[in-house]
Order: sequence, then structure tokens, then C-alpha cells
Amino acid sequence: MKTIAQQLNVKDFPFEIKDKNGNEIYYEYSDGFWVKSEYNSNRNKIYSETSDGFWAKREYDSNGKKIYYETSDGDVEDNRPKQSCEGKVVEIDGKKYQLKEIQ
Repeated sequence: MKTIAQQLNVKDFPFEIKDKNGNEIYYEYSDGFWVKSEYNSNRNKIYSETSDGFWAKREYDSNGKKIYYETSDGDVEDNRPKQSCEGKVVEIDGKKYQLKEIQ
């Protein structure tokens, strides 16, 4: 399959495409290696992928701090807040119980 630059018959490298916010969403080298990226509404990179199959995804909190990172190599950094089960109701053998966290 042809790369974007090959389809467009680009001769000047590196070839780069930016979105309306100036974020680099596609970058290609003269040897055909490319990187594509996606961003959230706060301009944080949330996904990237390369032509050799590597990918990385990220999540951010409301302050823009990265709280989750995962790659196709199996690397994971998970700093997302853990939600408590306090107050949740479970049913066991037809009886309902409300959970209380003990510390």
C-alpha cells in the first residue's frame, strides 16, 4: 500500500500534515516511514501509531496531567483514580447487601 506522500507524489521531505490547531497528525520520512497522531480537544496527544506497527495511547485528567499510558510493546502506566465500591449494592443468594469500605 502506498503512503500518503507516495500517493501525492511528494518529493520534498519530511512530509508533514497538521490539523487546524497546529498539531502534527502525520509525518513521513523519505524512506516511507510514517507516524500518525491523534489529539483530544485540549491538544493532548491521545494516540500515535507508526508504519512499523508500534502504537501508544494516553489518557489525561481534567488538568491535562497524563494519567494512563499504554503501548503495543505491553508497557502500561496506570495512574487513573481508583473508584470506591462504597455504597454499591450487591445481591447474593437473593439477599441485597450494601458495601462499606474498611481501611
